[in-house]
Amino acid sequence: MSFLTVNYSNTTSNTNEPLPAGDYEFIINSVQENATQSGAESVQFDLIVRNDLDSALPNTNGKQHNRHLWINEWKRRKTNQYDLNNFMYFMKAAGIPEGTEINSIEDFFKIMDKKPVRLHIKVTTSEYNGEKRKENRPAPWDWEKTKFPNVQHQFKLETKTQPTAPTTDTTVEEGSLPF
Repeated sequence: MSFLTVNYSNTTSNTNEPLPAGDYEFIINSVQENATQSGAESVQFDLIVRNDLDSALPNTNGKQHNRHLWINEWKRRKTNQYDLNNFMYFMKAAGIPEGTEINSIEDFFKIMDKKPVRLHIKVTTSEYNGEKRKENRPAPWDWEKTKFPNVQHQFKLETKTQPTAPTTDTTVEEGSLPF
C-alpha cells in the first residue's frame, strides 16, 4: 500500500489576502484559548465562510466559500481579563438563549462550536514593525445572527486535531494547509 497517490485535481490558487468587504455567513469551526510567545492570551475563533450559500450570497459567500477567518478576543492588559461584554455579542449572534449559564471557558467553547453567524467584514490597514498590511478585524458588534439558520455547510476536512492558527487575524482557504 502506498503512502499517497499524486492527484492535483483539488489544488487551487489561493491567496492570503483579506476577505473583500461585505456581509458573510460563517460557521464557527472551533473556539479555543491561545497565547503568544510573549504571553498575551486570547480566545480565538476559527470561522469558515459557509459553502452552502453560493446562490443566496453570490458576491460574498459565493466567491469566498471555505475561506477561514481567525478572530482573536484578547485579554485586557490592565486587568488580565477578557471583556465579557464582547462575549455577549458573540453569543447573541450564535443564538445562545438569554439567561444561559456558562460555567467555564471550556463550556463557552462547546456552546459556540459549529454555530452559524453573520459578520460584517471591513478591510482595514494596520502597521506592524514598520510594515503596512490590509486585514480583516471585525469588531464584536459586527457579529449578527445568521439570516440562514438551516446550515448545510460541507466541511472539506474532517480531522480530530485542528491546525495551529496564526496569532493574528488572517484568512486562508479551508483545506489548503499542508497537513
